[in-house]
Amino acid sequence: MQNRIMITGAGSGLGREIALRWAREGWRLALSDVSEAGLQETLGLVREAGGDGFTQRCDVRDYSQLTALAQACEVKFGGIDVIVNNAGVASGGFFSELSLEDWEWQIAINLMGVVKGCKAFLPLLEQSKGKIINIASMAALMQGPAMSNYNVAKAGVVALSESLLIELAQEEIGVHVVCPSFFQTNLLDSFRGPTPAMKAQVGKLLESSPITASDIADYIYQRVAEGEFMILPHEQGRMAWALKQKNPQLLYDEMTVMANKMRAKARQSSQ
Repeated sequence: MQNRIMITGAGSGLGREIALRWAREGWRLALSDVSEAGLQETLGLVREAGGDGFTQRCDVRDYSQLTALAQACEVKFGGIDVIVNNAGVASGGFFSELSLEDWEWQIAINLMGVVKGCKAFLPLLEQSKGKIINIASMAALMQGPAMSNYNVAKAGVVALSESLLIELAQEEIGVHVVCPSFFQTNLLDSFRGPTPAMKAQVGKLLESSPITASDIADYIYQRVAEGEFMILPHEQGRMAWALKQKNPQLLYDEMTVMANKMRAKARQSSQ
């Protein structure tokens, strides 16, 4: 382990906080994002925190950009030890309102972006016996209403991570999947949905969270060190997951009530 880490979506939010958490341990970082301005800002903060590295613009929908990033890691760092597939976008809307384009956009970034990240970096991770950290969401486990395309994409990230955990054990590559709930982040900047009301509702949930992206990054750092596979940073999330495992129908009933309330609210705001 030579303390070399690659993070997608590192230009802001959780990606930036993960970069800073590892930077404080003196790691070298390969930072990627579609926002070059955000990347430069993150790199400055990383250096202040005691780390160093380089930035490279990368759209995770484009596999050739991810393989180019892997090549850059090989040239500049001689390889990679940890990859964090964090780049993601938010969306919401009831299934009947979501277009197929909404589905394709969501899955191309939030699911296939992670698949492509794992694929592009696997040869380097086989050499270093490194680790994969995939950022999913509690939405992958809870399937809240009015976000089916997001739920499906993130559930795919969990299923991919479970598959890799089993397949890569013999290669001695560690795999971790992180499922945060709502937290204070700039996720709304990328939000795509059919109604402004939905965006406002998600915004309220993000703002009311007691936990910050920095808290989550710290929790991830600790749990990865302990070798935990499924990392659930929110206490409420851990409780909800335990409830679903014990009594899934109870959770479905609660979600149905929530969906009905959301529909009623949406109707009121459109009148």
